[in-house]
Amino acid sequence: MNRPLPAVRLRVPTHEDAVAWHRVFSDPEVMEFYGGGPAALSVYEELTARQRRHDAVLGFCLWTLLDEAGEVIGFTGAQPWRPGWGPVGEIEIGWRLGRAHWGKGYATAAARETLQRVRAAGVPEVVAMVRPGNERSIAVTRRLGMRPAQSYPHPTLNESALCFRLALNPPSNNSE
Repeated sequence: MNRPLPAVRLRVPTHEDAVAWHRVFSDPEVMEFYGGGPAALSVYEELTARQRRHDAVLGFCLWTLLDEAGEVIGFTGAQPWRPGWGPVGEIEIGWRLGRAHWGKGYATAAARETLQRVRAAGVPEVVAMVRPGNERSIAVTRRLGMRPAQSYPHPTLNESALCFRLALNPPSNNSE
């Protein structure tokens, strides 16, 4: 990607963002690699509440992603990997955007900001879990400098999930 990345803004999700996420992610194409169909509003209410807790405790979360006009276009951020399979206990970065915003650099720009923030919070390494065939997300991992590390058998699908890793350098200390 040689073009300049768009300006993005990340904020801790508000209760109202649950409604925006529900709307943005109601598209079956957006949800193809996340269960296929839209989730209930209550799922996003719980998710945004959990992200507010992550931010308060960890200093990072899945942030609401806003475009240049301040419109909610998805989320990007980091959180502890929760399922009982895969890279348990590790910090996963992830992104999900509304269909109208694909292919414009938003995921890469926001994921780079995420890496800066988690590095500043002292996270030494991140992973990204991606389903096979999700070429857009795999491309973002490559742009971030992540490398394929391993795969994990998915507990409910007849496929393995791909795990990409990136070691983060500690933030530079310019006070010396």
